[in-house]
Amino acid sequence: MASPPRPVPQLTLSPDDARLITLRAQGFVGSQARRGGVSGMLRRLGAVQLDTISVLARSHELVAYARLGAVPRERIERAYWNPRRPDAFEYWSHAACVLPIEEWPYYAFRRRAFAARGMRWHEISERACGEVLARLRADGPLNATQLGGAKNGGAWWDWSETKVAVEWLLDTGHVICARRIGWRRVYDLPERVLRPELLHADPTDAECVTHLAAVAARALGVVTRADLADYQRLRFGGAGQQQDGQAISADDAAAAAGLTPVEIARPRGGPAVPAWADPDSISPSPATLPGHGRHRVTLLSPFDSLIWDRKRTLRVFGFEHSLEAYVPRAKRVHGYFTMPLLARGRLVGRVDPARSGRTLVARKLSLETPSATEAMARALRDAASWVGCNNIDVGQVQPADLEPRLRKAISGLT
Repeated sequence: MASPPRPVPQLTLSPDDARLITLRAQGFVGSQARRGGVSGMLRRLGAVQLDTISVLARSHELVAYARLGAVPRERIERAYWNPRRPDAFEYWSHAACVLPIEEWPYYAFRRRAFAARGMRWHEISERACGEVLARLRADGPLNATQLGGAKNGGAWWDWSETKVAVEWLLDTGHVICARRIGWRRVYDLPERVLRPELLHADPTDAECVTHLAAVAARALGVVTRADLADYQRLRFGGAGQQQDGQAISADDAAAAAGLTPVEIARPRGGPAVPAWADPDSISPSPATLPGHGRHRVTLLSPFDSLIWDRKRTLRVFGFEHSLEAYVPRAKRVHGYFTMPLLARGRLVGRVDPARSGRTLVARKLSLETPSATEAMARALRDAASWVGCNNIDVGQVQPADLEPRLRKAISGLT
């Protein structure tokens, strides 16, 4: 299927326009970002990544905190995994993510692709799958332990046959996870969780990819082709992304989603970068929208959707960042769980935090400019208060000559 010719962009955005539009779309600028609380935030972002690492808090809690402020952690958890009225579910988006419940139909393309492949990491036992489904019908919802145990007794990846089966059923849509208890997934049957209009919807691959392209553009405001693909791992033309046997391209998806072709000027000249914008993000004009409202000053989870794509983070913010949790300790540059500092619409520092009793420990900290010192002090103070710490212990500061100024700024706030 030949892609339509790309329309000539009628709007050129400056790099600052693009950055501010993204910050607004992601909920870091303006009072409207707080509307709807955690559920509203989840719907604006389209996906919130999950991860097992917990330093100050788990990443999905940090994402909400960064945008909404000191929302009680129990309220954040309840918004994601409401025990009475399922409002979200877990599935593979950018990675393992919490997704709005109404997005269930639009991951059908991925469920079909898993089923067509026949396996993910493990051999699948049809007998075990049948036993899991029978247990869930009779006794569900259940976690992996209740189903028979998640491990065989070896390393963390040494899953039991039951765990392999239930995760495969989750991949292919025969099982859904719409709740966690104590960080354990609780598995259930889709027909007991989903409204009929969601359960029985069957969009085509093209409809799924078009919808998710629109979600990505809304969540980022303005997107390049690479951005459009990365946000929900849409490998255009890959498995589960075909229409009538032909590849669905980024241009196809963007056009079908009604995105507005734009271009982003390069900061030092040269050819502009082709991109698309969510129509609402540039209406009535980019000059009037992005700067309205107060900019957030906050620490970001390294799994925050604002900085998912490291190349994009460098392009948009001029900031190099990587997660070093899986890097050997001796080779880490900035620390185990380095959290970037967002202030005045820019990434201006980073800190590797930890907790010791009721003390927030800033083990390693760096600042891009001296003017970022007060913002870092405020961000540390606010984060400490949110997680119940009443003291801040500052370790190594880079550049070292800013350490006295930072300590003074922290003491002036506490």
